[in-house]
Amino acid sequence: MERVAPMAGTPRRRVPQTGWCVRWAAADDAPVRLFCLPHTGGGAALYRDWAERLAPSVDVVSIRLPGRENRFRETPYRRLDELVEALVRAVEPLLDRPHAWFGHSMGALIGYELCRKLRDRGLREPERLLVSGRRAPHLPSRQPQVHDAPVGDLVAHLRELNGTPAEVLDNAAALSALLPMVRADFAVSETYRWRESRPLDCPVLVLGGLDDAVANPGELAGWREHSTAGCEVRMFGGGHFYLHEEAHEQVLAALAAELPMPGAVLTGRQQ
Repeated sequence: MERVAPMAGTPRRRVPQTGWCVRWAAADDAPVRLFCLPHTGGGAALYRDWAERLAPSVDVVSIRLPGRENRFRETPYRRLDELVEALVRAVEPLLDRPHAWFGHSMGALIGYELCRKLRDRGLREPERLLVSGRRAPHLPSRQPQVHDAPVGDLVAHLRELNGTPAEVLDNAAALSALLPMVRADFAVSETYRWRESRPLDCPVLVLGGLDDAVANPGELAGWREHSTAGCEVRMFGGGHFYLHEEAHEQVLAALAAELPMPGAVLTGRQQ
């Protein structure tokens, strides 16, 4: 677990830690907690900059799924319901204050189903659900099924998405280590079947890239069916991974403004 130590003499309540939850900056006294979920093949390190930029106003908790980073030797989940069940148990001790969930692509789907699970369990529900780069959960996919595809087809799909460095895809050893986790992540999304239930009671903010071939504006707008508290769609320049590219600063500012607290501000640090 990566963690920044507090200043000496600063009193605070100890927040329970698990292997699922990573903090990159100290913000234990923040009035709101933002959980961040990765895309297919992604890890907790994706949100290190966000944590450092939003602290101490926001306690950013990056979710580290099994099968990656320092959980590399753990078996990754291949079914969304099993993943969400385990994740709810992991984060339940951290639901002691207002919180929001952000997820990109696969992470958006995980966040949506987790919010439904929190409601079903009678646990504290989020103030916001923030989703990115993912069609509404009731809509069918237009993408090829690749979780059990031949290696060549899977690698070609990863190149099209442009989220995996070419040097990794061109390196046989690195690719061999990466593919089991990537296949499992694709299986999480591709075997998912939406089950109808009442919409969420929290507002939903939907973000997308104007050039994203995975989720077009109409598919993003479909999220409006999944909230009784309103749903806004915002588009940014870029493709499927726009939020980690040229629109990085705009996205982070938009999220900070959306969090349910006054004065959530960014530091001056940039990547």
